[in-house]
Amino acid sequence: MEISEQLAALSAKAIEQRQHLVTEEATKNALIMPFISQVLGYDVFNPREVVPEFTADVGMKKGEKVDYAIYHGGEIQILIECKKSLGELRIEHASQLYRYFAVTNARIAILTNGEIYQFYTDLDAPNKMDSKPFLVLDLNDVDDTAVPELQKLTKSEFDLDSIINSAEELKYIGMLKRLLGSLFREPTDDWVKFLTSKVYERPITQKVRDQFAVLVQKASAQFLNERVNDRLKGAITSNSHVPAMPSTEIVPLDEAPEPAEDIIETTIEELEGFHIIRAILCNEVSIERVVHRDAKSYFAVILDDNNRKPLARLHFNRRNKQIGLFDENKVETRHPIESLHEIYRHADHLRSAVKRYEG
Repeated sequence: MEISEQLAALSAKAIEQRQHLVTEEATKNALIMPFISQVLGYDVFNPREVVPEFTADVGMKKGEKVDYAIYHGGEIQILIECKKSLGELRIEHASQLYRYFAVTNARIAILTNGEIYQFYTDLDAPNKMDSKPFLVLDLNDVDDTAVPELQKLTKSEFDLDSIINSAEELKYIGMLKRLLGSLFREPTDDWVKFLTSKVYERPITQKVRDQFAVLVQKASAQFLNERVNDRLKGAITSNSHVPAMPSTEIVPLDEAPEPAEDIIETTIEELEGFHIIRAILCNEVSIERVVHRDAKSYFAVILDDNNRKPLARLHFNRRNKQIGLFDENKVETRHPIESLHEIYRHADHLRSAVKRYEG
């Protein structure tokens, strides 16, 4: 599979198994070793490529270990330090990486809890690991711009010079994006004051500042939604589908009438739900075979762009969200969900549906 598909599969696995990953070893086995093997492409069972519990004498620290060392071209290129899933990642956790970075040939260090991967190099001083990562990969929200850079660290396309050359730009762009994201979510007083001064001509009192703190947050949310909707409209225009058939609580697939096409509106939540279903099924079939067709009263997810192969229907055009699943007779039963992540609870049913169609 493509690296993006592998990341989607690993993301689905992380969400499904999160509550069971209570130790560092469990996190390594379930998430980090698959990341090394399936995403980066190294053989975790070949000690010439991946050495677990890598040991070297570092100054007065004798026998200290780093969790994984990855070889490429006969030399250590990447060091990985692991923490348990959901454990907060702090630079204090990287003490072994700091020491090993100085005494090996490695130019890349990774600090991870299985879901978040922080990539470090030595931009600030030669052979001394930086205190801030140049790249952050979050499996829960994969930044598409990070995927090509990650590709440069894979076994098949390893290009250390290229990633080091772009590391400084990646570092500051990443930091700026995270800063902008935090300012959009929770505007600081300085940010509110700055924006207010651009649109409000009278003196900015504390009362005005409190008023604009709310306005800035609302404007930020609306701005982001509008930008996303603009992109969705473009995608829908270029990839329009024939609308699928509406359903009731439990309804045979063949008995549903056609909806009116002119009032269909695809929402962000529907597309997010669609991508979660794709992530669940990416190990069963190629994700290009899992497509969607939107209708007035529901959002259909089908296999092979074929209405006779329904996988699920997302009923999000109401106060209470529901996901509709189909039995072997293609009869739909709806299940209430409170959040999109609850779709993962129905992963086995979705996979079984694909297996039925695949014979």
